[in-house]
Amino acid sequence: MSRPDPNRIPVERANKSQLKRDMEALQKIGEALCELPRERLAKVPMSERLRDAVEEYRRVGKHEARRRHLQYVGRLMRDEADIAPIREALDAMAGVSRTEIARQHKLERLRERLLEDEGVFGEIATEFPGADLQHLRNLRRNALKEREAQKPPRAYREIFRVLRELSGTQETQDTTVLDEGEET
Repeated sequence: MSRPDPNRIPVERANKSQLKRDMEALQKIGEALCELPRERLAKVPMSERLRDAVEEYRRVGKHEARRRHLQYVGRLMRDEADIAPIREALDAMAGVSRTEIARQHKLERLRERLLEDEGVFGEIATEFPGADLQHLRNLRRNALKEREAQKPPRAYREIFRVLRELSGTQETQDTTVLDEGEET
């Protein structure tokens, strides 16, 4: 019987069960990617190979073939250099990320201030230059009428949707300006 070498440094191997859990988690992320609409999928940073596989999933029809293709997407996920940006993008789309939650809270506060004070329109005009202030004024007036009449808050929700779209357009413009300002 051989004795263990005292000079040998033990190497930690990953637990087989843990490896399997990690692979299943990647496959679930791949499944979430496959379920995204095309517009949202275009915003997720990933390799072209993975993007092609996700697009191919949409064309696969049979149940078993889809299951196998999801396994293939999961295997490609293991080959991705960095999964963190993909997770962040999915979390942001699901409204789970801290930055997305903070952004939504900021927009909710802006909506409340808008309903309380008409002077907030000036702030909106400076922050979002492309805003349709007349449309927002009409929505504000309708939201206040709905609140008084205790009707469902349709205009109230519409104000939030408009502010969210303006905020999203502003972020897109900011990143475009940053991209144009970089030197290659």
